[in-house]
Amino acid sequence: MLEQPNPGLRESAVLAPLFMRDGQPYLVFTKRRAALRNHGGQISFPGGARDPDDSTPLHTALRETREELGIPPEKIEVLGMLDEVPTITNFRILPFVGAIPTDFAYLPSPDEIERVIEVPLVHLFNPSVHRVERRWVLQSEREIYFYDYGPNVIWGVTARILRGLLQLIGGLPAFQRWRS
Repeated sequence: MLEQPNPGLRESAVLAPLFMRDGQPYLVFTKRRAALRNHGGQISFPGGARDPDDSTPLHTALRETREELGIPPEKIEVLGMLDEVPTITNFRILPFVGAIPTDFAYLPSPDEIERVIEVPLVHLFNPSVHRVERRWVLQSEREIYFYDYGPNVIWGVTARILRGLLQLIGGLPAFQRWRS
């Protein structure tokens, strides 16, 4: 459900890139360079704040995906939009899901991206890689989601977006075989 925007939050958008390899669906994440001022070292979907030249949040997600991974917008088949996610850092993130070409040769931005991480959906559907912790953040207790993939830990807002995506597609017949 898309809610009315909170005027106090800065608009941003991300793309959850999906692709197929050897008959298996994968999601693409990025590990941000540790030296970045915001969210350095964290794993995320490509995306960022909406620029004045972005006519819509979708344009933001596509522009950021091109800047961060080198994937041109015309190579992305936009599949849909997920629920908006507010953050404690005063952003409202509108996530989109898009199919990208299999075995695309990424061109990661050396200024922003340390590495590209491709994760098979079957791994993310495994309950043993998901956990929820309750933590005190800004004077209130919150549920923080985590997904482990080898040495990589997907957490925070990216994990909240991922959780929503997995809940949505997990109920679709096309994804049932990867849930077990």
